[in-house]
Parts: sequence; C-alpha cells; structure tokens
Amino acid sequence: MQQPRDWTGAQLAERLGVSDRTIRNDVERLRSLDYPIEATPGVMGGYRMGFGASLPPLLLEDDEAIATAVSLRVAAGAGVAGMAESSLRALAKLERMLPSRLRDRVSVVHGATLSLPRSGPVIDSEVLTTIAAAIRAGETLRFDYRSFDGTPSRRDAEPHRLVHTRGRWYLVAWDTSRKDWRMFRADRITPRIPNGPRFSVREAPGGDLVEYVERSLGAAVWRYRVEVVVHAPAEHVSARLPDWVVVEPVDSTTCRMFVGSDNPEMLALWLGMLDADFTFDRAAHPELAARLLHVADRFHRLAELG
Repeated sequence: MQQPRDWTGAQLAERLGVSDRTIRNDVERLRSLDYPIEATPGVMGGYRMGFGASLPPLLLEDDEAIATAVSLRVAAGAGVAGMAESSLRALAKLERMLPSRLRDRVSVVHGATLSLPRSGPVIDSEVLTTIAAAIRAGETLRFDYRSFDGTPSRRDAEPHRLVHTRGRWYLVAWDTSRKDWRMFRADRITPRIPNGPRFSVREAPGGDLVEYVERSLGAAVWRYRVEVVVHAPAEHVSARLPDWVVVEPVDSTTCRMFVGSDNPEMLALWLGMLDADFTFDRAAHPELAARLLHVADRFHRLAELG
C-alpha cells in the first residue's frame, strides 16, 4: 500500500494469497491504526494510501519520525552499495505517512541541507552484513585483503567492531597470524566462506576502542611518521591539531604525539605552526632535521628581503 499506485481488491488478494474478505478486514484494521486508506467503489475501483495520517502510536513519536527522516537522508551517503536508493525509497514511504505539520518540518531541513557528492570507496552491503554477522556470532573472519598499494594477502581475524567515519567503513579486529590488533578498510575485504572457529571476545586494545581507532586512522594516511615531544601543555597543542591526532600529556608543560605527513618538508611546515618548541630523535629522522633547516633558512632570507 505504500507504493504510489492504486490496487484493486483482487490484485491485493492475489499478491498476498488471501481472500477478498480478508483484504477488506485488513483495510479496516489499517484505518483503525490511522493509516489513510482511500477506497474507490466500482469495477475500476480500488485502494490507495493517502497523505496526512497521524503516525500510528505503535511506530514513532513526532520527534522520532523527524529523526528517522533526517537519518535516512544521511544514510543515503553512507558509502554502502545500494544504500542510497534504499534509503530514499524508505524516506519517500515515511514522508507519505507524515502529517502535514511534520512533513513541512522535514522539508525545511532537507531544503536547507546540501549533500556533497561522494568520491570515496563504496562497500558491498553483503560484505558489510557478513562482517557484522561474524562479530555477532563471535566467529573468526577469513578474508582476502588488499593493502593501500594493492598488495593482496589472506587474513584470519577475530572481528571486534565496525567503525564508520570520514565516509569509510573500517573493521577493528585481532589478526590471529600477526598476534596484534589491526584496522582493515572494509571495502578492501573479500570474505571467504565459511567463517573460522568461535573465539572469546578480547578486551578492547588499550582498554579504549575510541582512542585506538583515532590513533590508527591518524597514522593510516601518513607515509612519513615521527614521535615528537612538544614543550607545551597538551591542551595548547591539541587546540592546534585535528581531532584525530592523539596528544599524550607528559607533565603540565610537556606532551608527546605521533604525527606524520606525506613527506618531511610538509611535516616541517606543519610543526612550525604549533607555536611551541619541540624535540625528536634527530639520528632516526635526519631528513626531517634537514627539512627544518631548509625551511628556517628560507624564512630567514624572506624576512631579510621583506
């Protein structure tokens, strides 16, 4: 009935495998739940779902209806294959059931919202549900994996949680062959059936899964990494960095962080924006030291010319 079309009683009876009398009884029951079922008598008559119903009390309150409508719009960009079409279809069905006062409020939000086109990877919904099912069942996930440079490998891992952030899906899991926690891009996973043996759930890495995910995501995009000790309070440094960079306080005037960039020169420029002194292992990172000297010399010459 939520499809925007007319149905004859015979069509509904045939589709549902019931009698015409059952259809009539079901229509009356839907009406008793405040669904606006319109009926047209005659040979060419039938039933149609109307607009403007109050949501049945067994379903959603007003604020829940608005939250669901907005969430469906957001879910259309969740990066799951087919999710956009399914979310928009579900949203269309929901909006047909909204009373006018709620439909107008949802329309205002949608009209004032701009969704940027997705450019990131898309994950197959079957892969997502397979991973989720293995997490719920506590079964080892066997899969083929492609690294960022396309290198293939076979993995056995104890799946812990799926994480959706920055337009991507990630799997946090214990890699059984490497004996360590790992983050896997879900769109690079191809599950192998059947799953492996059941496992006992481990404690989250470091006891804090959110911190582990933030640290892993921050380091995942870097080609060049270094540990830096900054001679400033952690609050001062955190305020100048993206949220995903983990800053660890050493004492009230010093903190430590693991940072990186695509190349040492970019990192040198970035560190210069901290407005604080810092130290690092010069012997382990001579290229960063060289780039800092190069940047300092350039700025010194430009300041004298200016």
